[in-house]
Amino acid sequence: MPDQSKMTTVAETVPVDDVLQRFLLERAGVRGAVVRLGPAWREVAGRADYPPALHALLGEAMAASALLTGNIKLDGALSIELKSAAALRLLFAECTDQGRLRGLARWNEPLPDLLTLDTLPEAVMAITIGNVERGQRYQGLVDLQHATLAGALENYFVQSEQLPARILLAADGDHAVGLMLQKMPDEGGRDAARDDDAWNRIVHLTATLGSAELLASAPEQLLYRLYHEESVRLFEPRPLAFGCSCSRDRVASMLRSLGRDEVEAALAARGDEIEVICEFCAQRYHFDRIDAEHLLSAAAAPGAPDTAQ
Repeated sequence: MPDQSKMTTVAETVPVDDVLQRFLLERAGVRGAVVRLGPAWREVAGRADYPPALHALLGEAMAASALLTGNIKLDGALSIELKSAAALRLLFAECTDQGRLRGLARWNEPLPDLLTLDTLPEAVMAITIGNVERGQRYQGLVDLQHATLAGALENYFVQSEQLPARILLAADGDHAVGLMLQKMPDEGGRDAARDDDAWNRIVHLTATLGSAELLASAPEQLLYRLYHEESVRLFEPRPLAFGCSCSRDRVASMLRSLGRDEVEAALAARGDEIEVICEFCAQRYHFDRIDAEHLLSAAAAPGAPDTAQ
């Protein structure tokens, strides 16, 4: 059991899977978060027959998308999106302010057995934060000179916040997990202010953690094993779950943005009906000719938006 003099928590029972656990290493002046995905990850992973290397990378991206929401005030969603001209065409993972996760990848065969970000041709990775419907979005580009997703994200935080960060990510068939640590500039109390070696000590402790243990350990057990001498303070755990933000209104907006010619062509191809299947959750949306005419007429009305909102 955790030593309550060293580790405090506001929850008597901490969820083991599909949870984001924020924490503070008070003695060292370091904040962090642990994400452990179980059913939410398996829901995403089971929707395609992903090759092993891509399966692992998508799981890491899923864990990272939730991990990065741990210490920000989020209104909307945070997404990690990678596009390249290689066999790995697209990787996408998203976590909303309600803790709903979704993700997918698109690729062409043959896919390399080892996927390293620094070797993907014409690759671009972006982190997008905000609310699409309100038009409030911030997007930052991630330098892909590092081979791993964790390394690329660590560098992103150093460049964007000028603070050191340590990120560990891992995924297998059952779980996708992540651990993130950030040095705090002016917090942590007098002990942290006097402890010049605190960050190096925390990094050294974290380096003792391998992927197998990261995947096998519940968040509270993991933090106690690593940092039981660092006065770990746990915050209220945040539940996570698979969830998709698709809706009939969003699909209608997408069709409206295509214009009449493309909508008419889609109707003709399927016998006066359009079927749109969400790639994230497999929800099916049907629009007949009357539905299509209604949405196209709405697009042509004065003041109607030209693109999806």
